[in-house]
Amino acid sequence: IKILDLTRVLAGPLSAQMLADLGAEVIKIERPGGGDDARAFGPPYLQDPEGKANNNNSFYLCANRNKKSVTVNIASPEGQDIIRELAKSCDVMMENYKVGDLKRYKLDYDAIRAVNPGIIYCSVTGFGQTGPYRERPGYDFMIQGMGGIMDLTGDPDGEPQKIGVAYVDIFTGVYSVVGILAALRQRDATGEGAHLDMALLDVQTSVLANQ
Repeated sequence: IKILDLTRVLAGPLSAQMLADLGAEVIKIERPGGGDDARAFGPPYLQDPEGKANNNNSFYLCANRNKKSVTVNIASPEGQDIIRELAKSCDVMMENYKVGDLKRYKLDYDAIRAVNPGIIYCSVTGFGQTGPYRERPGYDFMIQGMGGIMDLTGDPDGEPQKIGVAYVDIFTGVYSVVGILAALRQRDATGEGAHLDMALLDVQTSVLANQ
C-alpha cells in the first residue's frame, strides 16, 4: 500500500505514521524551506552525527517515523504536476488543508480521482467538508472546549480543564486509519475509491461515549 501524505502537524501525520508502522510506503510532502510546521516545535532539537543541530524534534518525530520525506511547492504548476503524477501510483492520498484550499491547485478529490479513480482520499479538518463551520480552522484545544471533554475533566467544582495531550488529534488519527483500512477493503471488493471526510469535532463527539 502506497500513501501520499500532504498532512501537517499531528492528526493527519500520526494517521499516516500508523499506516507506515503497519507496512505501508508513505511519501510525505513538505513545503520548501521550513517543511512541516511541527519541525519548528522546539527546542529541544536533535543533532546530526557530526553534532550539528537540525530541525528534527520530538513532536515532529512522534508522528513521522517510517516515512520518505520530499519537498514540493504545491503553489507552483510544476509542484502540482508532481503531486498529480505521484497520486497516479498511490492507493491513498491524505491532506489536512482548509476546505477548498486544494481545489485552487487542482489537487482536490475530484482532480485526483480524475487521474486515479481508485484512490482513497482522506481529508482531515476541524469541522468537515459540509456544514456552517466547514471553512473554520480547527485545533485540538478549541475542539476539546467545544466538544465537552473539558467539562468532564479535572475538579468537579473547578474550571474546565484541557487534557494534557492533544487527544482529539490523536483519536482523529486513529479513526482515520480505521476509515482508510475500511475504504481499502471496499475498493478490493468493488474497485471503487472513496473520499473520507474526517472532522475533529465529529471524533470528539464520538469518543465522549455515554457522557
